[in-house]
Amino acid sequence: MSALRKWLFTGLLVIVPGVITAWVLNWIVSTLDQTLQILPGAWQPDKLLGFHIPGFGVLLTLGILLAVGALTSNFAGRKLVEWGDALVSRIPVVRSIYSSVKQVSDTLFSEGGNAFRTAVLVQWPREGVWTVAFITGTPSGEVAAYLRDEYVSVYVPTTPNPTGGYFVILRKSDCIELEMSVDAALKYIVSMGVVAPPDLTPPDSR
Repeated sequence: MSALRKWLFTGLLVIVPGVITAWVLNWIVSTLDQTLQILPGAWQPDKLLGFHIPGFGVLLTLGILLAVGALTSNFAGRKLVEWGDALVSRIPVVRSIYSSVKQVSDTLFSEGGNAFRTAVLVQWPREGVWTVAFITGTPSGEVAAYLRDEYVSVYVPTTPNPTGGYFVILRKSDCIELEMSVDAALKYIVSMGVVAPPDLTPPDSR
């Protein structure tokens, strides 16, 4: 029985990662293939070729992103984006949603953004308990006016799903900056500490 149990768990360790990876990739490709619906019926690849080939939606999405990026990278394109933003900002309810999403996307995807660029070690949810988190910026406006010390905005992700978590403001001196990359820190969190970064030796002990 012990040998059967060992073989079972070994088989799971081999098969489960591949199955989940294939499922995620299939979901991404299937979702992006929905972008083909924006093409006129006569231009649909399925009708032109007579059969369905997965992945055309991925190519179309990449083409759209590259085209939009190229068009809005010049002066005229930036002006069009500014006019569009000004128009949306005049629409009630829509402007609140759009402005919030735009601020987050600008922070995450802009070249000058600092979100999720630094992994830190913080005590959470109480003193003496440590976890890995990410610095997302520094407090500003009214919040910063009430803080007399140097503080940073920190996102504490949950495990094993890092898309959920907590936003907290901590003293910078209470955060230990780590040398590991953000990717390595995310793997560490998602794996619940099983997949540890290659080098966890503190700098002062080397």
